[in-house]
Amino acid sequence: MATRRTPAAAAPDAQPGQPGQRIYFVSLGCPKNQVDTELMLGQVQAAGHALVDSPDGADVIVVNTCAFIDAAKEESVDTILEMATYKKAARGKLVVTGCLAQRYAGELAKDIPEIDHILGSADFQSIAKALEPAPVGKLPSGKAKRKALPVIQVSETPAYIYDHDAPRVRIGARHSAYVKVAEGCDRPCSFCIIPKLRGPQRSRTIDDIVAEARGLAREGVLEVNLIAQDLTRYGWDQGTTPEARQTLAQLLRGLGKVDALEWIRLHYTFPSAFDDELIDAIASEPKVVKYIDVPLQHISDPMLKRMRRGHSSRVTRELVKKLRARIDDVVIRTTFIVGHPGETAEEFDELCAFVEESRFDRAGAFTYSIEPGTTSAMLPNRVDPDVMAERQQTLMEIQRKISRARHEAMVGKEITVLVEGVSSESEYLLEGRWYGQAPGIDGVTYLADGQVPAGSLVRARVTQASDYDLAATLEL
Repeated sequence: MATRRTPAAAAPDAQPGQPGQRIYFVSLGCPKNQVDTELMLGQVQAAGHALVDSPDGADVIVVNTCAFIDAAKEESVDTILEMATYKKAARGKLVVTGCLAQRYAGELAKDIPEIDHILGSADFQSIAKALEPAPVGKLPSGKAKRKALPVIQVSETPAYIYDHDAPRVRIGARHSAYVKVAEGCDRPCSFCIIPKLRGPQRSRTIDDIVAEARGLAREGVLEVNLIAQDLTRYGWDQGTTPEARQTLAQLLRGLGKVDALEWIRLHYTFPSAFDDELIDAIASEPKVVKYIDVPLQHISDPMLKRMRRGHSSRVTRELVKKLRARIDDVVIRTTFIVGHPGETAEEFDELCAFVEESRFDRAGAFTYSIEPGTTSAMLPNRVDPDVMAERQQTLMEIQRKISRARHEAMVGKEITVLVEGVSSESEYLLEGRWYGQAPGIDGVTYLADGQVPAGSLVRARVTQASDYDLAATLEL
């Protein structure tokens, strides 16, 4: 899963005249990491520091890292080393946070001595303290000397989850925001290191999430994207019995009452946790977009067992049928892992046949990445990397044709598009997304024959289709 590098201080206006230090952020990884970065930006700004949009001359550089797969770890290390050169030139501080810090704090401190502070995935609330200069000289008699924050501050079991009162400086579009409804994961998936990096699941309350959504709506947000490591198990950690828990369906109905919101989108839903209450809420709540992001990972029963997914292929097939039968015009996005230890040619063929048969609107395929500390890393029968790459290419070619056919079927239809702004392809085009395109994940819709402000919801007629993008004309 690729990471996204965001110069996180580029969105807010830099304020050189503001007291305090000049802070530059780089955010790597998934939207969940982005929310953490936005919370750190909020703390830094609230503490009186200035957010700057370049590492040149910054007093402090903060890198929020990802460690989900090997490619993400490599990008994180490369970025830290790059930022270390700016730190040396400015004689400032370098702070590393996030999942790589949580997993490899000792190694980072030893191998990259330029790092001044290492904060774990749930320890970023100490960011303001990490920015304080080291204590020097003697304090007046009778007063305790302030202690400097240790180089490594990593909780063994991450436990923090933010609430709606936490200061936050959002990155990117003003009309779309991510809302993290829970943190951590209790799933035992054999290939995944996330529970060790993020800790056990801990859900926020519905009242707190709705309060955050109301605040975002007042800022002009039209679309909220609900995220968690395991969204469909939202609330399961709140009580020992089902009656004591809040549910994702209840949350959706609560968010549906926030007047200014237009789109509520779900990300990272787990297949076996879908129940009738949730499906009914998605189908009936008008503001919940009919877009399901459900990582299936595989369809072969032996593979699902090796992956410790906790359900069978029958459950998967029945869920796909149920979603399509009960949610009008639903768009289903999924992901698969190819080359997991033990995957046979026959099991891969079964996966290809399933993708052909299911005709998902969106699908991604990722080659298995060995993660030390996971069950899968100890399994025999490794798949050759060249075979993994070939399988990934084969599966994505199947999906590419399906995605193209689904888009071509939309030509001539009228759709609602959330406008992102002027297209990077041409100043004469606008760029936006219909509800079947999630931000930063799927393709875009190019709009011709008119100009409207970013953040507008407009009607448009589809005129052309490609594998991942659409072209449309504004129906003004």
